[in-house]
Amino acid sequence: MFGPDSVRRRWSVDEVTVTHPDVIKRAIGAAAIGNITEWYDFGVYSYMALTIGDVIMPLEGSAATLMTYALMAVAFLFRPLGGIILGPLSDRIGRNKVLAMTMIMMAGATVAIGLIPDYAHAGVWACVLLFLCRVLQGFSTGGEYGNAMTFIAEYAPDKKRGFLGSLLEVGTFTGYLLGAGMSALVMALCTTDQLHSWGWRLPFFLALPLGFIGVYLRSKLGDTPAFEALEAESEQREKDNKVSLKDTFKMWPAMLVCGGLVIAWNVTNYMLTAYMPSFLSTVTDHKGGQGISDNMNNVSQIIVMAVCLAIIPLIGLASDRIGRKTIVRIGSVMLIVLAFPSLMLITRNTEGSVIAGLIIMGLSLICFSATMPSTLPSLFPTAVRAGALSIAFNIFISAFCGTTALYTGALVDATGNLMWPAYILIIAGVIGLVSVHFLPESNGRPLWGSAPSVEHDHEAHGVVKDLHAEADQLKAAGVREDAPYEEADQVLAKS
Repeated sequence: MFGPDSVRRRWSVDEVTVTHPDVIKRAIGAAAIGNITEWYDFGVYSYMALTIGDVIMPLEGSAATLMTYALMAVAFLFRPLGGIILGPLSDRIGRNKVLAMTMIMMAGATVAIGLIPDYAHAGVWACVLLFLCRVLQGFSTGGEYGNAMTFIAEYAPDKKRGFLGSLLEVGTFTGYLLGAGMSALVMALCTTDQLHSWGWRLPFFLALPLGFIGVYLRSKLGDTPAFEALEAESEQREKDNKVSLKDTFKMWPAMLVCGGLVIAWNVTNYMLTAYMPSFLSTVTDHKGGQGISDNMNNVSQIIVMAVCLAIIPLIGLASDRIGRKTIVRIGSVMLIVLAFPSLMLITRNTEGSVIAGLIIMGLSLICFSATMPSTLPSLFPTAVRAGALSIAFNIFISAFCGTTALYTGALVDATGNLMWPAYILIIAGVIGLVSVHFLPESNGRPLWGSAPSVEHDHEAHGVVKDLHAEADQLKAAGVREDAPYEEADQVLAKS
C-alpha cells in the first residue's frame, strides 16, 4: 500500500512549483544524454563483440566469443553495487551532482575500452583492463538510470510527466541506434586487418564528446525543484542526520512492485536487443543454413529500433491522457497474447516475417519503455526516491533481466525448442499484470512528498482548484487523510 503525504491536503497557490518550458527542455537533454551514452556503449559492444574477442582474448574461436559476452554480463553484476551506493548518495547531496559523476565514469570507461592494448602487446593484462572497464561501466550505470528517472520526474509538470519521461527512453533507443550504426559503418569501411588493428576502437572514442556534452548540460542546471524544496525544509532534517539506508529499505513493498515492473519491461528489452540477433542465427542453423543473412539480421534490428523510437513519445503522451496503468496493462497482455505469434513469424526466417515479428515484440516493449520513467519514481517519497528506485531497479535487472540472453539461449540449446523465448515473454507479461494490480495511478498527480508542479504560472490556480475538488470528494466519502492512492483511486473512480 503506497500513498502520498495526504490525499486530502489543501494546497495553496504559492506552494505550487512552476518549472518553465526552457528549463524543462534543458533538464530532459541533460538526463537523456546519459542514457544515450549508456546504450551507445551497449550497441557498440554487442556489434563489436566478435572482433574484441579476437583481439583481446587469449582464447580461440567460440571460447573467446563466450568470454567476451561473459564480460558484457560483468557490468550487470556491479549495477546493484552502484545503485546501493550512488542512489542513496543522490538523496543526500542531490540528483545533479551524482548524475555528473556517473556521466564522467560511463564516458571514461567506454573511451578506455578503445585504448586497451591487444593481447599480443599486453598479454593477460588486456583481459584484466577490459574487465575493470566493464566493472566501472556497470557501477556507474547502477547510479545513472534510477537517478535520471528521478531527475526528469521531479522536473516535469504533473500533467506532462508521462510524455517528458518517455523522452528518457528516446535517449535509450537513440544510443542503441547510434552505437549499432557507427559499428556497422566501421565494419563496412574497414578491411578485416584494419578492423582488428585499429578500426574496432573508433566507435568507443565517440563516447568522449558525448561525455563532455553530458557534463556540460548537467552543470548548467540546478537540482530538481523537489530536492531543493526538501533541502529547504526545517532544520529537523539536519537533526535527523538525513535518511539512512535502513529508511530506504522500509519502502520494500513499493520496491517489490517496482521490481515486478522492471522484470516485465527489461526481460522484453533484453530479449529483443540482446538475444534476438543470436537467436536468428540459431534459427538459420536449424533450417540448414537457409534464412536471412547476418547483414539483414543487423538491418532488421535497426529498423525495429527506429520504429520504436518514433512511437515512444506518442505512447508517453497517451499515458498523460488515459493513465499509466492502462498502457502497462496493454503491454502485459500483448506479451501474453502475442508472444507466440511474434516468435512464429521470426522463426519463418524471411526478411518480411522477421521484421514483422520483431516489431510486434518491440510494440509490447515500448508500452513499458514509454511509461516506466514516469511511473517508477512515483512509487517513492522524495526523501528516499533516488535510493529506493536505484536499488530496486538494479537488483531486479541484474538478477532476472541482464541474463535473459544467457538463460534463454541455454534453454533453446538444451531442448531444441525454438519457442522458449515466447514462454519467457509470457511469464514476463504475467508478472507485469500482477505488478500493475498493486500500482497506484500517478497520472496528473503530484509526486509523493512533492508539491504540485506546473509548466506556467497561470496553471497554478487551476491545479489547486482541481486538487481541492478531489480532496473534498475524498473527505465526503470518509477517506482518511493518510490513505494510500489505491483507496483514493477506488473512491474517485466510483464518483
